[in-house]
Formats: sequence, C-alpha cells, structure tokens
Amino acid sequence: MAHSIISSPLGQKTAYVSSYDPSLLFPIARQESRAFLGVIDALPFYGVDIWTAYELSWLNSMGKPQVAVAEFTIPCDSPFIIESKSFKLYLNSLNQTQFNSFSDVARCLVNDLSAVAGAAVDVNLQSLQESSLMISRADESVCLDELNIAVTVYHPEPSLLTVGNEQVSEKLCSHLLKTNCPVTGQPDWASVFIEYKGQKINHDNLLRYIISFREHQDFHEHCVERIFIDILQRCEPTELSVYARYTRRGGLDINPFRSTVSIAEPTSGRLLRQ
Repeated sequence: MAHSIISSPLGQKTAYVSSYDPSLLFPIARQESRAFLGVIDALPFYGVDIWTAYELSWLNSMGKPQVAVAEFTIPCDSPFIIESKSFKLYLNSLNQTQFNSFSDVARCLVNDLSAVAGAAVDVNLQSLQESSLMISRADESVCLDELNIAVTVYHPEPSLLTVGNEQVSEKLCSHLLKTNCPVTGQPDWASVFIEYKGQKINHDNLLRYIISFREHQDFHEHCVERIFIDILQRCEPTELSVYARYTRRGGLDINPFRSTVSIAEPTSGRLLRQ
C-alpha cells in the first residue's frame, strides 16, 4: 500500500460512517518529506504532534451518547503521521459504537492510533464539564447529561416528551445534541439550552428526545425550530426559549435562538467545543 498523500482520502468524496472502522485510518510516511530536508538518519530535534478532538462521541452500554474532548500526542519519531481526513472519518465511526467506559474508549484509541503511527500514541479524554477546559458555563442551567437512562431512538420522536402536574420555571441544558448536514452527511454537534415556565417536563424523556436527533439530517435552524415546536405543542409551556450553540465549520458557527418572548435574548456565550 502506498502511504502517500496522493492515495489518501484527502480531497476525495467520502461517505461518513458511524460504525467503528479502524481501517479508515490512513498513514503517511514521514520520511519522504524529511528526505527533502536532508534528514535521513538521526533526527536533529525532539518533539511530539498534539491533536485535539473537540467532537468525540460514542454510546455507552445502554445506548446513551457520551461526549468528550480528546488530546492525542504522537511522538515525532514515529514512522508515520495520520492523514487528517482519515483521522476525522475514523473518530466519526465511533458515533454509534457502544463502549462500557471512558477507559475502554481510550484503550481502543491508543491501540488503533499506535498501530497506524508505528509508535505509542498517548490519549487523554476529558469531560466537557471539566473546569480547566470550559470557556463559558451554562449559567445556572441544570445539565441533563448525567441522567442514567437507556436510549434506543435516534430519529426525532416528539412522543417522548411528557409533563407532570408540578408548575416550574427551569433552565436546562444538554451537550448531547447531534444532527447531520442534509447536504454532506457530516455530523453537526451542539449544546442545547431550554428555558421554560409551565408544567414540569420529564427530564429523562427530554434527554431521550434531544438524543433522538442523533441520526437526523437537517439544517441547524430547522432542527432548533423543530425542537421548539415539539416542546411547545407536546408540553404547552407558558413561556419557552430554545437555543443551540453548534460547533463551527469553515470558521463559522451557527447558533439559532427561538423564544415565545419577543425581548428574550440568549445568555450562554462561546462554549468549549467552539
């Protein structure tokens, strides 16, 4: 197999798969470029290549999505680098794959990446809630992501939304919203903020509903409007605001805000993954 940039996935039309596939990783030999620099034998330097993945996700044993930021450290004396598009495709293949724990994910990443790079790769996974990583917090919003729920639905299902009799005023958030571009099929990642007044929405089912967009294809704005309308119709709050902060693509992030209150404004600023 020729490990050159010409035969890599870069610049080619490629399907985005969401089932684990380590064969997607494509190595590029370092030596070709180094020979051009006159570096043939011993390296005249030390160092590492540090990659940061802001959109890493997988499913736990109950089908519930997990998200993390990952830092990969590849030694500069490894015989191969990993072509960037193949790296992205590989990480995307974990989206619908079940793992029992963070450590199992890390172990899988270490094994696969080390095999392709030809040297030991270090992997550090961090939760989005880690204080050292946060850029902006979700204000006083209650994050739903730690709820211990089983999930089986990955296409929008408004019937999941249910309410109780208690009247409340709540600010809720989740970092588990994922949708897919209807043009390219690429994953779009977001944190969603829901503020409402009215009968209390069942938190477990609301999180299941948010996760149900995971395989759905539509534009950011349409997805947020669908969430807003579904909650408005199914839960009948007296006030409702829905705000999603999507990760950027091509230097642009799109953050739709919809509210029943004409003077309402979103309160959360730039988040870690942005």
